[in-house]
Amino acid sequence: MTRTGTTALTLSEEIRHRFDEFSRSQKDVGQYIVDHLEEAAFHTAEELARRANTSSSTVVRFAQALGFEGFPELQAAARDEYRRARENGAAPTELAGPPLFPIDQTDFEAALGADHANLIETAHKVDRDEVTAAVDLISRAERTVLCGTDQMAFFASYLRHLLMLLDLRAEVVASPSQEGLAKLGRVDDNTVMIGFSAGRPHPLVVRAMKLARNRRAATVAIADATLSEVAKLADHRLYYSSNSPAYVRSHTALLSLVQALAYGVYALDESAYADRIKAFRLK
Repeated sequence: MTRTGTTALTLSEEIRHRFDEFSRSQKDVGQYIVDHLEEAAFHTAEELARRANTSSSTVVRFAQALGFEGFPELQAAARDEYRRARENGAAPTELAGPPLFPIDQTDFEAALGADHANLIETAHKVDRDEVTAAVDLISRAERTVLCGTDQMAFFASYLRHLLMLLDLRAEVVASPSQEGLAKLGRVDDNTVMIGFSAGRPHPLVVRAMKLARNRRAATVAIADATLSEVAKLADHRLYYSSNSPAYVRSHTALLSLVQALAYGVYALDESAYADRIKAFRLK
């Protein structure tokens, strides 16, 4: 190992400390390792690259950028940090109970198992204070703008639907169209901006969050990476896990988070919101 200078830091701490030094692809690896240390500790470079949506050569270059000779040395540091975290009770423990599927599980069962694990990890890592703050902001906002592109646009639209059932004003920005940019142009300090991100955030979402900050609007990030640029720009951050053995990210935990967030708003005043839902359905 040839690391120097910051070797007193854990692997996660050093990645956070030096994050801005890395290339965009290396940032994809770094933020994935910070949120999934156990996978860096026990998976191959090829598997880690697949899950971080990059190449194994980028994983090796990232290890070298941190001062390691290669991936095996980075993995040893990840294992050491993971072991210490478990000894100190900082790492989440597995829920007791039999395994979901037999050891010779099918690909179908592996995908379902990953979704189950994502829900557990999201429940472990989501911050109660952040959820409470987000629920309070949404319930009091004059206008909520939900920004998400591609697959994230579906979840932005679904959250909009759930909020509209509660008679709360919500709009979706899913593309840099004239209509979308006009909605962003109306953002002010009475707006709540919610940015959706999976992996590397879309430039439109980053732009929307920066605009909201400049106009003193409250901002909430819903992201699968704690070091995501969208999360860094937000006042409040809601994390979800999106690991999957499939060719696309898992959105099971994200869907659960969106529904739970809307239910949190509803639970603030169930009787009033129940009447609003009845009135909405009669329209």
